[in-house]
Amino acid sequence: MKQKLKAELWDKMHYLFRDFNDRMVHVALYYDFCIDIEKLKTVLICFFEKAPVLHSSFVDNKIAPYWEVREYHIDDVLTVAYPEDMEAAVDAFLTQYIPPESDLQMKAAVFMGDGKSVLCIVENHMCMDGGDFKYFMSALCKAYSEYDREGKSPVGLRTGKRDYAAVYEDYSYAEQRMAKNLYKNVCAKDDHRFPLTRDSIRDASFIARRTIPASKFDRIKAAGKSHGATVNDMLLTAYFYSLYELAGFDRSESVTISCAVDLRRHIKDNSGEGLTNHTAFMQCAVPERGEDVFQTLRYVVASSEKYKKDKFMGLYGLPLLNLGYSVLPHAASEEIIKIGYSNPLLAMSNIGILDEKALALSGHEPTEGFMTGAVKYKPYALLSATTLRKAITLSMCVRGNEEDRAIVERFFDLFEKNLDALTK
Repeated sequence: MKQKLKAELWDKMHYLFRDFNDRMVHVALYYDFCIDIEKLKTVLICFFEKAPVLHSSFVDNKIAPYWEVREYHIDDVLTVAYPEDMEAAVDAFLTQYIPPESDLQMKAAVFMGDGKSVLCIVENHMCMDGGDFKYFMSALCKAYSEYDREGKSPVGLRTGKRDYAAVYEDYSYAEQRMAKNLYKNVCAKDDHRFPLTRDSIRDASFIARRTIPASKFDRIKAAGKSHGATVNDMLLTAYFYSLYELAGFDRSESVTISCAVDLRRHIKDNSGEGLTNHTAFMQCAVPERGEDVFQTLRYVVASSEKYKKDKFMGLYGLPLLNLGYSVLPHAASEEIIKIGYSNPLLAMSNIGILDEKALALSGHEPTEGFMTGAVKYKPYALLSATTLRKAITLSMCVRGNEEDRAIVERFFDLFEKNLDALTK
């Protein structure tokens, strides 16, 4: 009899997102040595056995969906190539789509040349979010290093429950009762959108990237501190201010950007959890563009602080989702949730710092790298950000055309200009 795994709340919610994005999460890490492929295969096999959801197929039976664990071969997981054009190979691999009904929910590749390697991994967001994907990559690199240097069995991956309700466990009984009654719907209801072209059947997925050099990071952080702002506030401000100019919004209009919130802030110890999702959104709004970028920054800080003061930040609407998926068959639940759910047209996910030491392979730290969220379908847009060695990589994954790529590049130009203005 085939092994079945429960489909958790966030698994089902990200399955519903199929109308808005491809649900893939992507990472690329660049190294100055040649990765030992056989050892990497061994580590991947051990990790896949520890986390069977990675080699499972999502079964939507319309009543109660579940994961069905599948057999697999490591050569179907890991691709190895020696391309002439390294960046073209990386982009082609990262923009692939893994259907939820596939036997595998994660694929990896190593591209090598001139004594260097690029490790790329794509995984289904239904399995885990950026927070656990960062953990997975750190655990993978640590296991590879220990297996390579000490012959230690590479099984150091967390296992356990994947239930969303872990976010409540560290609250007192009274606090749990309060949190589990936060039925308020906090979905975005802003019609402002990123100025991409109209959707077309000829559109194809691409990842546009821009790196803010490490030499600017300390200035960004110091300038933010002087204004009572975090680095995230600085990035979000540049996003807002640039968007007003790029899209031609009237400066008096209020605009909202949905920002990802890592719900692990509510969990003291997640060492007993398996790979899963614990991400929600908060709505950061500015009442107008502001006379200058500094006034916009003050609006962003005020909006962010309002959420940070709430001990239940990010937990609003979870009981409503749970109720929606619990009382009716899955097919009916999806239709009900779609009525009340509004997918944000504008979003930002600051995935955070990629620790170069934690991502070292046998002493070789990555020289550069990034992680980014899903490819969005127009008119939806997501700006992702990661920081490695103080270099901030901005990325937008779009299903679009060359005109859309040019629009995103123009946005990055404005973003850099306005971020520079904030630091002067």
